Amino acid sequence: MSLRIVNRGLQLIVRGYKNMAFPDSPAKASLCCEEVEGTPPTQAMYEALKESCQNNASYFHSDDSENGQRLYQGFVTLIDHVNTVWPLVDHVRKVAPFYDFDAKSPGNGYRSFVSVVDSCVLHGLKLSRQICTGRDTLLFRKGYFVKEVESCGQLLASLGTCITHLHTLLSWAPTGELFPTENHTPEELFSKADTINQYCFYGRCLGFQFQPSIRGILKGISICMAGFSEAYYSHGNLISSMWTGGQYLIDPELRARRIVNISQSASVEFCKAFWFLTESEIMRRVPSLMSATVAVNKLMILQPEPVVVTTLDGRETTVLPPTVHIGLHDLGARLISVNKRSGMVGETSTLPPAEGVIFHCHGGGFVAQSSKSHEGYLRDWATKLNMPILSIDYSLAPKAPFPRALEEIFYAYCWLLNHFSEVGTTGKRIVFAGDSAGANLLASCMLKILKANIRRPDGIFLAYAPLLVSFIPSPSRLLCLMDPLLPFGFMMRCLKDNKGKEAKKPNKELTTSNVTTPMDGNGFLKVSASQEGISEGVSSYEEVSPSDMTELQAHKCEPNGGQVATVRIRLSRPLRVRQRHGLGGSPVPRRDSDVETVSTLVAEPALISEAATGIMDAMTSRFASITDSNSIPGVELAQDALAVGSNLDALIARSPSDDFIFSVPREPLLSPYWADDELLKNFPPVRLLSVHLDPCLDDCN
Repeated sequence: MSLRIVNRGLQLIVRGYKNMAFPDSPAKASLCCEEVEGTPPTQAMYEALKESCQNNASYFHSDDSENGQRLYQGFVTLIDHVNTVWPLVDHVRKVAPFYDFDAKSPGNGYRSFVSVVDSCVLHGLKLSRQICTGRDTLLFRKGYFVKEVESCGQLLASLGTCITHLHTLLSWAPTGELFPTENHTPEELFSKADTINQYCFYGRCLGFQFQPSIRGILKGISICMAGFSEAYYSHGNLISSMWTGGQYLIDPELRARRIVNISQSASVEFCKAFWFLTESEIMRRVPSLMSATVAVNKLMILQPEPVVVTTLDGRETTVLPPTVHIGLHDLGARLISVNKRSGMVGETSTLPPAEGVIFHCHGGGFVAQSSKSHEGYLRDWATKLNMPILSIDYSLAPKAPFPRALEEIFYAYCWLLNHFSEVGTTGKRIVFAGDSAGANLLASCMLKILKANIRRPDGIFLAYAPLLVSFIPSPSRLLCLMDPLLPFGFMMRCLKDNKGKEAKKPNKELTTSNVTTPMDGNGFLKVSASQEGISEGVSSYEEVSPSDMTELQAHKCEPNGGQVATVRIRLSRPLRVRQRHGLGGSPVPRRDSDVETVSTLVAEPALISEAATGIMDAMTSRFASITDSNSIPGVELAQDALAVGSNLDALIARSPSDDFIFSVPREPLLSPYWADDELLKNFPPVRLLSVHLDPCLDDCN
């Protein structure tokens, strides 16, 4: 009898638990602002939330327990927030279509915020119905749902403040203009409403605006960021970091406080260190194991030598290598190709050169990452398009701020115009491709190409392009206040550290009539041995770092079963290459550090096991290097980092406007948004890729 009663009780518990599931997924918010004929108006969703909240409020009104009264008050507060937010968001919903680029591109920051608020309402509706169906079951946890309801209320209140800011932006610009036409500052915007509570965006509701399938990933990244900050600032070890990471998983409020305080207090060096995790040995192995197999994957080093290019009117002009900020330096360019081709540097093949080439610039907020961290999709592109890709490893801020990276991109493009055969192409078609900061650099490079009157690329593909490098208020830019991948403070620090400083003047003694100079807008300084930061006698072959040697500890195989050598080469002159293992021509005397060749036959289980062991060893040593030295290889920690770290656990309640105290010059080469319309009309066909919740969406509109 007792067993029968227990069994019956368990069935009731399981049935009650299943009834708590919400039948409708709240993943999709209203992505369009117009009401579709034949469907209920969007207001019905808000009314449904109010009705469900009222039901729960009536139920818990008579509950005398502390959690019961908190639930009652939480639902009453939610109803008040819905009543406040609905008329505000409804107005934005109606005017948002007037700010689309055209009828075929229904997207702008106003639409995005309407979608975000709708997602919050759906999240609240799901939560309220879970409580409504589960409040009478034995498994109902009042303490858990109290925090969930209160977090949802704080979230809706903060979004209401954001919508108030959007109404201010609407009054600052004429219909159709996403950026203010008058001189309005971000400080002025944030002074017109209450301070936005960013903590609610990174706690229990983290990723509410995204599909459920990606929320777990975003939560994992956030936990990693919070845990990494412990190791970075506190000299932690692997075990302590795993423990603190577990705390951030269990305690969403602790995680939110840590992430927001990191965003507000951490230096750009922390941002670089965290993003440089994609450059770690464990991540370097991912493309070799997960992405398409390529026959050529070389890091070429372009020596800083003058490049002579022919203009469209038949004149020759000399482009000198960049010297601004950090002096003369080699420039890395990664060549990726699915096939070896005739003439390709360091390769022997009878396959004719491809007709096209992709000139690629990686993203990373101007301060982090490289061609290696973007290698995964570059391999896939090279395979599907069957053409070589040249990806440039430009110098990074804050050590090398604007215009250093831009000058290097332009210099590399001019080098490419003279060396198509070494890249394995005829150069019949050139396509620019870049994401984030790389997209900005390519757009700016296009302006320099037009001013220099040299050959243009045949097309440009820009993804998530920040075309206005300044925080001039726009609707989509407010999205970074809640972005899990690019927190507001990170974005501000990247902008501050890339805005640059005044470059040194060129040496007039080296000026010639056919050399581009800063005076004619091309921004390349003259070479002066006495200039600060310029190294004399640049070595043609430099030592490769230990991390570089570890980089190529994986093997690949060609479709025909033969091994493919992945070779790191350095160019002393455009045609000089150090070779190894019979890659064409006679071997050249070398040091062991000059060339790296390796890899893994991914089809053999024994080698996979060996690779897995190597990954774990690399991860352990990588973590040790982080925690022992308080830095990431290639990234120096600021002197006051430890002082900053001690403040990360403090609850800092300050306005986001505190991060706006910096100015950015209105320079078209830094912000192509300011470029002259006549220049923009001469751009080749451009394809812009953005997404609904991209903070740079309005830049691309």
